[in-house]
Amino acid sequence: MGRVASPTPPKGTPLVKISVIGCGYLGATHAAAMAELGHDVLGMDTDTHKVEALNKGQAPFVETGLDDLLAKHTTAGTLRFTASYAEAADFADLHFLGIGTPQQPGSGAYDLTHLQAAVRRLAPRLRDHALIVGKSTVPVGTTTGLREIIDQHARPGANLHLAWSPEFLRESFAVQDTLRPDRIVLGIEDGDTTSEAIFRAAYAEVLGTGSPLIVTDLPTAELIKGAANAFLATKVSFINAMAELCELTGANVQQLALGLGYDQRIGPKGMRPGLGFGGGCLPKDLAGFTHRAEELGADRTVAFLRQVDAINQRRRERTVELAQEMLGGTVTGKRIAVWGAAFKPGTDDIRDSPALAVAEALHQAGAEVTVHDPAAMENARRAHSGLDYADDPVTAVDGAGLLLHLTDWPQYAETDPADLRQHIAVPKVIDARGTLDTDRWRTAGWTFRALGRP
Repeated sequence: MGRVASPTPPKGTPLVKISVIGCGYLGATHAAAMAELGHDVLGMDTDTHKVEALNKGQAPFVETGLDDLLAKHTTAGTLRFTASYAEAADFADLHFLGIGTPQQPGSGAYDLTHLQAAVRRLAPRLRDHALIVGKSTVPVGTTTGLREIIDQHARPGANLHLAWSPEFLRESFAVQDTLRPDRIVLGIEDGDTTSEAIFRAAYAEVLGTGSPLIVTDLPTAELIKGAANAFLATKVSFINAMAELCELTGANVQQLALGLGYDQRIGPKGMRPGLGFGGGCLPKDLAGFTHRAEELGADRTVAFLRQVDAINQRRRERTVELAQEMLGGTVTGKRIAVWGAAFKPGTDDIRDSPALAVAEALHQAGAEVTVHDPAAMENARRAHSGLDYADDPVTAVDGAGLLLHLTDWPQYAETDPADLRQHIAVPKVIDARGTLDTDRWRTAGWTFRALGRP
């Protein structure tokens, strides 16, 4: 099995009643987007505080455009949220699973316990011919186990369908990526034309805009998401490995990346050198994909992915080393300002944040570290209470001997370095994201260093 289905939906496709089980980052975004596509949607989550906030049109995290969609459709009555599995099962015939699959502590493996528990609780409540579509990122082989759970717990005689459609969302672009995806993957069981028909009805508007639908078997659908993120991680780590070579030779990694990007076999996307990747998806999925491949006996085949992760971690170490160099060989007792706590701009997500990893490493080495971030301050304070925090980027540099630019929020690049120089004790900066204007900062009297550049 494996084909690209026609993007043209059947005329007169009816709207669909949809439930979304699990309303964290993935589920809440998916629920709002499905309502925007015209469907009646019920989101379900066992966290009653989250349910209450979502019913008020408020996302419990920062995501561009999501609050507007939530407010629009909760007000219209086409989107609401509940903490009841029974209500969700009774409401819909199409149920999307947005349950988180975190990394197991001390292991690269995915933790599937919450996902399995949700299916176990949902299955006995579902009507005959209901369709469950997984959106969560899972290791290959997961659907085999979920099918067993469904068959064990479904009502006698109920014929329940299982399909998998992995998400490919970028944080801070998640709404856009759901409504206008560059591709949609649907894995179905052999001969299951019913699942595809229901799924196509749910995505009729999206398919009508030309997004390709790739229909395949379940194992391939499970593998696609992990393979995509492993490839993206490899691309990021490759350019960052080149960045270290550039530093050793006096070359400029930004220009090197530009030269590579014009090769159509390579392309410019993902070729942004800097501090490396973080967040709740790419590091976890790289580890989970590698772990599962090793379980299947392909450890030598995927050994290079271990180096991809090592290169990514090395960028954080290199930034700490560069800070030590610029402060005379030691950071002990030195005041350092850090711009950025979120793992990327446009979100308050600090999971595996490279910025906070560097800030914490400098703090552990004896530095006094003050952090600013436009969105992630509250999350950072809870997770890294030993660091100091400033309410604005200018206050963060007061009395500091070094500024580290670690998350490339646009407002940081727009800051006037000449004005900022009046506040910092010693005008030194490390641009670990490569988005500050080198000439502008140097002209303003700053000692300027950047990863991968002379």
